[in-house]
Amino acid sequence: MASNDKSAGGAAGKIVKSDAEWRGELSPEAFRVARKHGTERAFTSPLNDEKRGGMFSCVCCGTALFTSDDKFDSGTGWPSFTRPAEPAAVGESEDNSFFSRRTEVHCDRCDAHLGHVFPDGPRPTGLRYCINGVSLKFEPKA
Repeated sequence: MASNDKSAGGAAGKIVKSDAEWRGELSPEAFRVARKHGTERAFTSPLNDEKRGGMFSCVCCGTALFTSDDKFDSGTGWPSFTRPAEPAAVGESEDNSFFSRRTEVHCDRCDAHLGHVFPDGPRPTGLRYCINGVSLKFEPKA
């Protein structure tokens, strides 16, 4: 099946691909987490300890999602951020799995599952975007 890049009124429209296409582009773990709403094990992502300046982008489509300026060590074992790089880059939906009510966050361009957002983060936002490192790729500042 061919890729379907649907324009949503802007230059960067929605990206829709089949599972077979995503499997061909992603590692098995990235496919499980980003495309099938999985969760990586805590403290397994090298991005959790990433301290360099740069941009964290969607592993599926490359959309810029979070900057290193908004990253903090939450102690949870997953990369955590106080806010998205651009509010429109990250979408939210209600997640009632595992007998709890949480807010899931996803890449708004390709719907990749990123993680969850919680209201227990530091200033300035009070939010903690708890993100699966395997759903991200990091590009350090030049």
